[in-house]
Amino acid sequence: MDIELSKQDGILTIAFDREDKKNAITAAMYQQLADALKDAETDVAVRAILFTGKPKVFTAGNDLEDFLKHPPSGKDAPVFQFLAQISHASKPIVAAVAGAAVGIGTTMLLHCDLVYAADNARFSMPFTQLGLCPEAASSLLLPHIAGYQRAAEKLLLGEPFDATEAREMGFVNRVLTVEELLPFARQQAAKLAALPAASIRVTKQLMKKNRVTATEQQISIEVEHFARMLVAPEAKEAFTAFLEKRKPDFSQFG
Repeated sequence: MDIELSKQDGILTIAFDREDKKNAITAAMYQQLADALKDAETDVAVRAILFTGKPKVFTAGNDLEDFLKHPPSGKDAPVFQFLAQISHASKPIVAAVAGAAVGIGTTMLLHCDLVYAADNARFSMPFTQLGLCPEAASSLLLPHIAGYQRAAEKLLLGEPFDATEAREMGFVNRVLTVEELLPFARQQAAKLAALPAASIRVTKQLMKKNRVTATEQQISIEVEHFARMLVAPEAKEAFTAFLEKRKPDFSQFG
C-alpha cells in the first residue's frame, strides 16, 4: 500500500509510504487519503489524526506521469475529494514533515492544526513553474497566515524554502531534528486525543468558522482555473520539459 494507515491510542496515523517514488501521490492514493479522512469523521475511536512521510521526503506532490494519464476531471476527482475532507475535518490534524514537501505536500499543511517540521524539511509550491495556479485554497490561506508579500514570493516564484522560514511564516509550529520529529508529533497528537473530544472539536470549529465558506469558494475557483490551465500550452511545455529533463521555454507564450 502506498498509504499506510494505523490506529493506536486514539490516533489515526496516515503515512505516505512510496519512498521509491519520493512519496509522489497518484489518483489512487488521493482516494485512499479521502476515504481515510471520511471514515475518521465517524469513527469514535479516532480522536486525532497524524500525517507523516519518510525521514528524507514527506511527499514530492503529484505523480506527474499518473497526473497526465488521469487528470482530475470534475469535483468528484480523488484529489478534490481529499481537499474537501481535509478542509472540513472536525478532528484535530497534526503533521510531521521531514524532507521535501512539494506542491500539495505544502498546501495541505495549511489545513492542519499543528505542523512540526524536521530541520531537513524543504517546502515548495512550484505551480507557476508548471504553468498552473495554486490549489487547496493556498491562494487564500497562505496570504492570511504569512502576509501578502511573503505568500506572493512563494506562490509567484515557486522557489523552495526551509523549515526555519516556514516557522517564521507561521504555518510550522516547531522545528526539530529528524530523530525528534515523529516522537514529538505523536506526543502532541496523544495530548489532543486525551482531551475532551467535544471541546477540541468545538474549539477548532470556532477558530475556522469565519474561513469555511471562503475556503470552499477559493478551492472551487482555483479548480476552474487549474482545469483550464492544465490543457494550456504553457503547462504542456512545462510537463514535457520535466519528463524530458530539460528547462522549459515559455518565451513563445504571451
